[in-house]
Amino acid sequence: MGYYLAIDIGASSGRHIVGWREEGQLKTKEVYRFPNGVTERDGHLTWDVEALLFHVRAGIAEAQKQFAVSSLSIDTWGVDYVLMKGNHAVLPVYAYRDSRTEGVIPRVHEIMPFAQLYRRTGCQFQSFNSVYQLCADRLAGRLEGVTDFLMIPEYLMYRLCGVKAKEFTNATTTGLVRAQTGEFDMEVADALSLPRHLFPKLQHPGTVIGEYQGIKVLLCATHDTGSAVEGIPMEGEALYLSSGTWSLLGVKTPRPLTDGASMEANYSNEGGVGYNRYQKNIMGMWLINELRRELCPGTDFGTIVREAEKSTFDQTVDADSQAFIAPKSMKAAFDAALGVPLKEADYFRCAYRSLAGSYAKAIRELEASTGKSYERLYIVGGGAKNGFLNRLTAEATGKKVIALPIEATALGNLKIQMEGI
Repeated sequence: MGYYLAIDIGASSGRHIVGWREEGQLKTKEVYRFPNGVTERDGHLTWDVEALLFHVRAGIAEAQKQFAVSSLSIDTWGVDYVLMKGNHAVLPVYAYRDSRTEGVIPRVHEIMPFAQLYRRTGCQFQSFNSVYQLCADRLAGRLEGVTDFLMIPEYLMYRLCGVKAKEFTNATTTGLVRAQTGEFDMEVADALSLPRHLFPKLQHPGTVIGEYQGIKVLLCATHDTGSAVEGIPMEGEALYLSSGTWSLLGVKTPRPLTDGASMEANYSNEGGVGYNRYQKNIMGMWLINELRRELCPGTDFGTIVREAEKSTFDQTVDADSQAFIAPKSMKAAFDAALGVPLKEADYFRCAYRSLAGSYAKAIRELEASTGKSYERLYIVGGGAKNGFLNRLTAEATGKKVIALPIEATALGNLKIQMEGI
C-alpha cells in the first residue's frame, strides 16, 4: 500500500495530510497543522519562509512516524516568490498584500498597456501579480545578481530536495505566461527588462523532481486552487468556488479566453491539469476574519454566524472594492462604505450578504463570456462549512449549491501524486 503526503499551505495555516487507497476509496489523515501569517518588517508585509520550512520538515517527520510515505508535494497560494542568488534566498520575501507595487503599476502599463498584457497572458489584473512585484524588485535593484525566482512551494521543495523546478499552474498566476503556448512569454519579459534566465521551461504536475529522506518529491498543481479543482468530484460541466481567505470562482474551459469582455470582467486564465481554469479572484473570508479579529476575537465562528442570521441589517457593500483589500481597520472600511452605525452582528451579516452578491455578479459575467449557463455551483474550502453563506449564495445566484466541506486542495494534491507515480 502506498502512502502519499500532501502539504497544503494557506495564508493563515498549513496542514500535512497523508492519503492512501483502501478498498478502492481514498482515505486521509491529518498528521500536522501549523499557523501561518504575514509579518511586518521595515514597514512591509512579508512571509517568514524559514518558519514555513521548519513546519514543513516537522510535519514530514510526524508523517514518517505513522506511515511509510512514498511521495510528497507542496501547494500554496500563488503570485508570491523567493528570489535566489545561487543557493541563497534574497530576503525579505514580500507578501502579496504589501503595497510596494502601487507606484510600479503605472510604469509597467506605460511600457506594455494592460490590454496588451491581457491578450498575451490572459491573467486578470491584481495589484500583486508577480509581474508587478518583479518589476518593483528590478526598480529597487533587488534583481542584481539574482539567478532564479522560485514560487513559494517551489522554494520549499527546493530546500527539501535541492532541485529548482518551475511548475506550470503556479507560473500562470504570475502574469508572465503566454496563454497560447503555456510557457513564459519572453517578449513580455524583454519589454519589462526582466532577465531572461529567470524564466526557464515549465514543468507540469506529476513530475518527480527529487527525493527527501527517501521520499519522492513530486510536483502537484502547486497553486492551491489548481489542486483544489482537481480535488472536487464534479459531475459534468459546473461552476466551482474555492472559498478561503480569497474566493476563486470559475469553470474549466478547453482553452484560455483572452477577449475584451473577459478582460473587462477581470477574469483570469490559469493552468489546470489538462484544461484551462477560467476564474476570477474575488473577496473571501478575509472580510469575516478581519472583522472578527477587530470586533470579537474571542467569539467562535459558529456564534458569529448565528448572530448574523438573527440580524435584520440588509445593506451590502462592494466586497471587491480596494477599500477592503488591506485596510488598517476593517470596521472603519465598512463604516465608510455604509455611512450608518452598525451593531456587531450587522457587520457580519453585511459581509456575508456582500460576498454572496459578489459571487452572483461574477457568475453573470462568466456565463456571458463563455456563452453557457451552468446549473451547479460546487463550493469547497473553509466557506463550504458555512450553511448561512451557502444559503445566501444559492439565493443570490439561482444555482444549485453543492457544498463539500472537504480538504479539496489536499485531495487534489494527493490525486496528482497517486496518478503521477
